[in-house]
Amino acid sequence: MNTPTNPAPTQNGWRTFGIVVITMFITLSTGYWVVTQYLFPTSFTPVVLSEKDQQQLDQKLQRLGIDIGTGGKSNTGTQKSSKITPGTQKPLEPEAYSEVGASRDIDISEKEFNALLAKNTDLASKLAFDFSDNLASAKLLVNMDPDFPVLGGKTLKVTAGMEIRLVNGKPRAILKGVSVWGVPVPNAWLGNLKNTNLNKEFGEAGGFWQAINEGVEDIEVKEGKLHIKLKE
Repeated sequence: MNTPTNPAPTQNGWRTFGIVVITMFITLSTGYWVVTQYLFPTSFTPVVLSEKDQQQLDQKLQRLGIDIGTGGKSNTGTQKSSKITPGTQKPLEPEAYSEVGASRDIDISEKEFNALLAKNTDLASKLAFDFSDNLASAKLLVNMDPDFPVLGGKTLKVTAGMEIRLVNGKPRAILKGVSVWGVPVPNAWLGNLKNTNLNKEFGEAGGFWQAINEGVEDIEVKEGKLHIKLKE
């Protein structure tokens, strides 16, 4: 009578080895993707408006006296020439100054705001803003100096959020926090400014915050939109 033979241990050994190799490959690939996309991203994808959206933005800017049609990038992402050919620009016509019927409201969408960055600054692939209810958030990529210890030559990802709203007729901007690689920076490292009303803290010192307090009648951040109404 023949005794049944057990499966060769070598076969099971190779199977286990193969599973370990595949698991290690998946883990390393996932880790590399996380590091390159979240810890050390190289750039953001700039916002590009459709032709219709670009026309709407140009109309808003022209109403404010801003003409960006001769420079920057087109809606296809190609560089336009900023050179003005003599004789192609219409001469300005003199007119009496008047504020009658002038609108003091400024409305801009999140997409338009980011497109302006992409079209007119070098921050298109390094800075991006998000508008949600009463909150403006920013993502910034900072290139570290090559001589910086450990992180030299790497790209630092910084995120920040600021609560923006009107309270009792006055603008209020509160820093909600700053994070590096998703790790919140301690309040002490931010000068204890976290959850501080910056308008109230610096509004009497002159400069930017005082100008905001004295010049803005209404401000509202909603999902994807920013609304500002200026005082007379």
